[in-house]
Amino acid sequence: MRFKQTSSSRAAAAALFVAALAAGCSSVKLDSDVPVETRSGTPAASAGAGAGANAGGASQSRVTPVDLANKDGANALANAQRVVYFDFDSFVVKDEYRSTVETYAKALGTDRKKHLAIEGHTDERGGREYNLALGQKRAEAVARSMTLLGATDSQVEAVSFGKERPAASGSDEAAWAKNRRAELNYR
Repeated sequence: MRFKQTSSSRAAAAALFVAALAAGCSSVKLDSDVPVETRSGTPAASAGAGAGANAGGASQSRVTPVDLANKDGANALANAQRVVYFDFDSFVVKDEYRSTVETYAKALGTDRKKHLAIEGHTDERGGREYNLALGQKRAEAVARSMTLLGATDSQVEAVSFGKERPAASGSDEAAWAKNRRAELNYR
């Protein structure tokens, strides 16, 4: 027996396809919690109680610890990258900047008198209010990562400049990529 497809069933199938496509292409919601990835790559907010535990008991960190008590550790902080870059329309701290965040968090944890301003920036695309909110979320994501690694809330301040202070001029991907950032500045 052969199924005869009518125009109404085709229209219903097309509507379902468009709805599924639209649901998969949602944009970043700026009113949600700041996502911070755990060492296992899962968001910390959804990680279970055992997410920090590992089977072998050995550290999962691939980052060399920084000893700030010796001269080499002080040089590591002085030479540490002070900018964290983000993907378009995202405020998730990428794994490639983990060592930068850990270096600053350890320095703040070692010296409680130090304070850090984290300045969130965006590229020129989007409205002023949206970019200010996205820049704030980027700064807060870095600040939250640092507090999870040993810094205190009173040591870090997240501020946003949105698209108002670009690092690079131009309207191409190279310039936009340099402007999607959070800068770490001692104050």
